[in-house]
Order: sequence, then C-alpha cells, then structure tokens
Amino acid sequence: MNKVIYVTGCLGFIGAFVTEECLKKGWYVTGVDKITYAAQPWLIKKFSLTYKDHFRFIQTDINDLDRICDCDYIINTAAETHVDNSIISSHEFLRSNIDGVHRLLELIRTKRIYKLPTLLHFSTDEVYGDIVEGSHTEKDILKPSNPYSATKAAADMLVLAWARTFNIPYVIIRPTNNYGVGQYVEKLIPKTCQNLILGRKIPLHLKGSPKRVWLHARDTAQAVITLIEAGVRNEIYNVSGTDEVPNIEIVTKIVKLMTGEDDPSPYLDFSYNRSGGDLRYSLDDSKLKALGWSNQCFLDKELPDVVEYYKSTFVW
Repeated sequence: MNKVIYVTGCLGFIGAFVTEECLKKGWYVTGVDKITYAAQPWLIKKFSLTYKDHFRFIQTDINDLDRICDCDYIINTAAETHVDNSIISSHEFLRSNIDGVHRLLELIRTKRIYKLPTLLHFSTDEVYGDIVEGSHTEKDILKPSNPYSATKAAADMLVLAWARTFNIPYVIIRPTNNYGVGQYVEKLIPKTCQNLILGRKIPLHLKGSPKRVWLHARDTAQAVITLIEAGVRNEIYNVSGTDEVPNIEIVTKIVKLMTGEDDPSPYLDFSYNRSGGDLRYSLDDSKLKALGWSNQCFLDKELPDVVEYYKSTFVW
C-alpha cells in the first residue's frame, strides 16, 4: 500500500536520503524545508523531475507550518545538529529542535477527528551521553553533554509526553554518526577534505581519541523504511553501524586517500578543545535488527567514494 509522507528537513543531509528512499518505494512525499545554510536546494528539481507527481515541496520553517494534510507519517529530520555551533549559540537549537517539534506535535493533535499520523522523530545517540564500555539500550536514561544533545533529549521528552497525554502515535529513532555524500562541511569527514584542499590543518579535540560508530545515511534511511513497513508504534529504536572508529583513524584514512601519505601528523592541529565533548558513543540496536534491518554499507568500502565526492564537489 502506498504511503503519504511528510519529510521535514527534506533538503538536509539525512533528510534527503530519507526522502529519496521513500520516493523509490512509490510513496507520496511532501518535503518541508526552510533552506538553511546546510540545505541542498538543487534536490527540489531532482526529486520533482525524477519522481514527478509523487513529490511536492513546501519552503517554510517547521515553526511556521500552519497545517498538515491527511498523511500516514511525518518524518522529522529537521534540526540544528552541529555541536560546536550549539556551544557558540544555542538559540537556534532551542527554536528548531524543541519549539519545532512542539509545533509538529500540536499540528498532529489537530487531526484528532481524522486518523492521526505517526510522528517518526529523529533523535540522536548523543542523548545518552558517552559510555566507556558496552552500549546504550533504548531503556537507558538520557544524560546529554552539550546544548545540541540537550535540545534533542528535550524533544524526545515532548514526544513521549504528547503520546501519553494526547495518544499521538510516534516512533523515535536514535542513529549513530552518519556519513555519506551531501553532508555540510562542518562535519568531520567533509571538513577534513575541505581543510586538506585548502592546505589548512585539521582540528581534532582530545588528539582525535573520541570514538564514534559510523553509519551510512543510506542505511539510516533504510531503517526508516523498515520501521514504517513493520508498522511499529510508540517505540524507540537505536540505529547503529558496525564501524566503531576513533576520529584520528577516520582522519588518517582520509589523508591517505587524498595525499597518499600514511602519516597524518603534518596535517593535524591538536590545540582545539570542545567543551562537553563525549569520549565514546555506542548503541545496542538489536531491537531494530529483530525487525530484519542491518547496515549494508561499510566505512572502508564507502569512504573512497565519499572522499572523491568532496574532492570534486568542493564547498567553502
């Protein structure tokens, strides 16, 4: 059965992958995006031409969205996401990540006399805080470490409260670090590529020791498809990759791909320090895997193509 879907933040990095995977299923997608600095506005034409009458676009802030048509799901990927930006100024993070989610919940609540759409809300592994050993499960308490993750944790609490009070159906998805083409250059992989092209040093806090689990955005989008097709409601799902790698190792791989050199040290700047930085994130996603999902992309295989993309699609 064809679905009718809203994707907020449809021109963002993860949102674009989710939008395309939904369109590939033959579903009808209304994309919503206010087109911030990190958006990819050229995708409007691509989606409209490739998928014709299955895609329509609304340019607006989710805080200003005045109505939603009858639909099955609202997939909320709209968010401010860069930790460093949230440390410099948190105002936009509160407005987008908390106020925006509140607006979506209230819009869904107005559909009470009809079928309520399910809010499939994108959270993050960062809401749990870091973990030295083992992996976080969906039942673990939330201990965010910085303004960004705090706003995402607050949004999760809003979703759970509106579900309890107003019976709004939801799914919360918490993925690990995503990578792939189309990611804005403030993130580690594209930023490393940009700095190497510009001849600048690559800043790494804690000498690159923090570990992250890397998940291709295509696998994240497929997790969304899996959850929708399974018809789950009122559940939280972790989404993890299988590549747990220290930041220094990621940078070393990129330096090798771009310069042919094995030693990254001439290109590194260890003077950078991030307040509230987490040492290690790790998620147990066995709950999602029980639905039949598993990641199909692996860092060592995908990274050369990703780096080549950023070499040929330079963003400054």
